Amino acid sequence: MRLPLRTRLLGALRSTLGGSVADLSPDEVPAARERSGRIQAGPAGRVIVGHHDRRVVTEDGRVELDDVTLPVRVYRPPRTASVPAPLVVNFHGGGFVQGDLDQSDWFCGEVSLLAGAVVVSVDYRLAPEHPFPVPAHDCYGAVAAIVAEPNGWGIDPRRVAVMGDSAGGNLATVVCLMARDARARGEDAPGIGAQCLVYPGTEMVDVLPSEREIPEAPILHASDIRGFHRLYLAGADGTDPYASPLRADLTGLPPALVQTAEHDPLRDHGIRYADALTAAGVTTRYTDYRGACHGYVSMPRLLPHVAHQAAWEVSSWVRTCLVPAGDPDLRPTVEG
Repeated sequence: MRLPLRTRLLGALRSTLGGSVADLSPDEVPAARERSGRIQAGPAGRVIVGHHDRRVVTEDGRVELDDVTLPVRVYRPPRTASVPAPLVVNFHGGGFVQGDLDQSDWFCGEVSLLAGAVVVSVDYRLAPEHPFPVPAHDCYGAVAAIVAEPNGWGIDPRRVAVMGDSAGGNLATVVCLMARDARARGEDAPGIGAQCLVYPGTEMVDVLPSEREIPEAPILHASDIRGFHRLYLAGADGTDPYASPLRADLTGLPPALVQTAEHDPLRDHGIRYADALTAAGVTTRYTDYRGACHGYVSMPRLLPHVAHQAAWEVSSWVRTCLVPAGDPDLRPTVEG
């Protein structure tokens, strides 16, 4: 399916505004990130990224970890089906080097509203100042800290999901791996009942076919992927399963929803990861959004149909997987 005209125009605007942060040296990234943030926060950027539903109550807060305080934004639905509510922890995209809480604002609010869940969006530290594995440990630490204090957050620690888009999708599933591995070592770890991965990046070393088939696309070019990985890894081993979850043992992970976009060089990252999860016995639903490009959950005004459908699917997955305590142990069926 052909890309919509408005999306193609966005791609042209991207080039006009100076290209990608992924092309820069580590020293140049912070200033470029700040410029990009100003554009997103301005009138033109807000037209694209939108605002969360006004019925959703939000508050900015923080999570205290051993070595850092992370800003978070909390989204609460106007009414919850049960109190305490299920928890969804979100990790924004941005190639591990950019992105912020505002970028995920609409998506988090929509999921909170539709799933009846408390959504906590985490502003993890970014590369290249904080390269791998710092962002991954920030995200895992945030989930563990929130679950450890359920009364303070108003959440049910037995009903927890993680979600993220792009780099955030990578981080979300890596958090699941970390929690599983911590339990295997006999450590306390948050129990995660669902993972929602929106056009995730899952491989840091091999160039997958979709990167060759779609070298240029709105929002994300294939070359950007390798540039972001270079800045994130900073010389670390990209085959590490916490960097490239496609290389991990995936047994014992929570049920997964994996979404991809037709016109996205990352598409095969999601396809192959969904296949690998299914092969490992993980209940998995996979959906490819036709005519869509990378970034659709951050563009509800530009791509309203796709963004709303994707948020509805994520919310439905959360509600299906995180059944209330005391209910039968319902689990979704596998869909390819």
